[in-house]
Amino acid sequence: MADETRVAVIGYGLAGSAFHAPFVDAVDGLRVTAVVTGDPERAATARDRHPDVVVHPSVDELWRHADDVDLVVVASPNRFHVEQATAALEAGLHVVVDKPVAATARGVRALGELAKQTGKVLTAFQNRRWDGDFLTVRKLVEDGTLGQVGRFESRFERGAKAVRSAWRASPDPADMANILYDLGTHLADQAIVLFGRPVTVYAETRAPRPEVRVAEDATILLTHEGGVRSYLRASNVTMPVTPRFAVAGGTAGYRCWGLDPQEAASRAGTPPTAEGFGVYGEDRWGTLTTPDGETVVPTVDGDYLAFYRGVRDCVRGDGPPPVAVAESIALTETIEAAIRSAASGKPVAL
Repeated sequence: MADETRVAVIGYGLAGSAFHAPFVDAVDGLRVTAVVTGDPERAATARDRHPDVVVHPSVDELWRHADDVDLVVVASPNRFHVEQATAALEAGLHVVVDKPVAATARGVRALGELAKQTGKVLTAFQNRRWDGDFLTVRKLVEDGTLGQVGRFESRFERGAKAVRSAWRASPDPADMANILYDLGTHLADQAIVLFGRPVTVYAETRAPRPEVRVAEDATILLTHEGGVRSYLRASNVTMPVTPRFAVAGGTAGYRCWGLDPQEAASRAGTPPTAEGFGVYGEDRWGTLTTPDGETVVPTVDGDYLAFYRGVRDCVRGDGPPPVAVAESIALTETIEAAIRSAASGKPVAL
C-alpha cells in the first residue's frame, strides 16, 4: 500500500513483542516490516508472527537498510534509547521511543531539536495514558464531576518477583533501572496530564532486596501550580492493598481498584483486536462518593491502540503526536527532581 508506514522494532523482548509490534500491526496503515534482535529464538518468533518481516541481528544492519522503513520503535534496554533514537532521526526516520526517553531533560531536548531539524516525528510511548481507569479519572476531573480536586492518589504496586533482566537490577545510572524511571514515569506522567507540571517534588526511595542494588520502591509527592497534591506510590516489592486511584474533590471523590487489563492480556499474547480487550468487568468499576452516598461509575474501556493510531495520523500529517516532546521534557524534569530529592531528603523546586 502506498500510504502504509513501514515500521522497524528495535528489541523483541517483552516490550517489543507484546506492547509494540502487535499494536503496530493492528492499526490500519502501519505494518511491522523489520525487527532487530540478536536472539535466535526471538528472531524465529518475530518471523512467525509478522509475515514477510526482515530480522536484523544488529541496529547497524538496520541503518544499512534504512530506506526500507519509515518509522523506528526503540524498545531496547533504557541505556540505548537516546543513542538509537538519534541514529534513527539522522537516518531520516520517524521515531517512537519507549519510556523513559532519556535519563535527563537535556537528552530529551536534544532529541526534540534533532527531530525539528530533520522534520520527523518523535514521540514517547506513554501507553498508560490510555488505561481505562485513567481515562475514567481524566473524564471525571475534566468534566467537573469531582469539583475542585485537592488530592490525587495513584499507585502501581506489585509483589516481589525475580528480576527478568540483569540490567533492571543494575545500580549504574546509565541503565535507568531505578523504579522512578520505570513505574514512576507512568505515575508522574498521568499526574502531569491531569494537573500540569509540578512546582515542587519530594521523593523517598528504598532498595529492600539485597540482590537488587537499585531502588524498587518509591513514594513521590508532587505539588502542582494550582495547589493539587499528587501522592504517588511505585513498588516492585509490595503487594497492592489500597486503591489504584483515589481522587478527592470538593464535592465528590472517586476510587477504583486493580490494574488495567490490557497489560495482562498483552503479556498473555492476546491480540489487541480481540473482543473484550481493554474492557473492565462490572465487578471492577470504581465508586463515586458524594454527600448523597455512593454510585458505581462504569470504567471507560482501555485503548492502547489509540497511541499507535495517533502515531499513524501524525506521520501522515493529520494530527499532533500522541505524546508531545514538551510533555516528555516536563516528565523527565520531574523524575530528575525526584531522584535528587530522594538523595537529599528534601523537596526540590522546579
